[in-house]
Amino acid sequence: MPVLPSLTPREDRFFGLLRSSTKNLVDVSVLLVDLMEHYEDVPKKVAEIKRLEEVGDHIIHEIMRNLHRTFVTPIDREDIALLGERLDDVVDSIEEAARDMVEYNITRPTEYAISLSRTILRSAESLERAVGKLHFRGSKLKEILPDSVEVNRLENEADQITSRAIATLFNNSKDPIEVMKWRDIYEQLELATDRCEDVANGLEAVVLKNG
Repeated sequence: MPVLPSLTPREDRFFGLLRSSTKNLVDVSVLLVDLMEHYEDVPKKVAEIKRLEEVGDHIIHEIMRNLHRTFVTPIDREDIALLGERLDDVVDSIEEAARDMVEYNITRPTEYAISLSRTILRSAESLERAVGKLHFRGSKLKEILPDSVEVNRLENEADQITSRAIATLFNNSKDPIEVMKWRDIYEQLELATDRCEDVANGLEAVVLKNG
């Protein structure tokens, strides 16, 4: 009797792609912090962020392509797709904020923008640690939860920074155009942390289903 091939794919196919996505997110976040802290060669730095955003697009396309071709997945295919999409959304927000710095002819980042970029990086690092544990089995999968809780805490921190930034902007700036520019940038940076929280919530759902 012939031996049938296993329908279970190598788990590294999906977990590896999600790890690649979080690694790319961390790399983009590092570049964002460097852009804000060392505001020089700005178009070149923003172009590199854009390049990594395109790398992220390729990774999500690979995730979707593999989902369409795979019968059995290590966790629910909907969860894999959702995590991939949400990670890609974070990178999109970072890239848009960086692009705004060029398109709006920003001459110098504010301390609030620098603080938000650092918060984004810490969130990305927490997500990288959490996604690195997705292959855990049973109750061990719950080790993801402290990382997701940290992302939620950082999102709250970003909300507070953004609130102070917007208040300072409206109270101190006499140029309505500058107010509009910085409001857009702050909102994109804060949106990146919101989207990190979306990823964390997705990870908690995986733990709930499989832990």
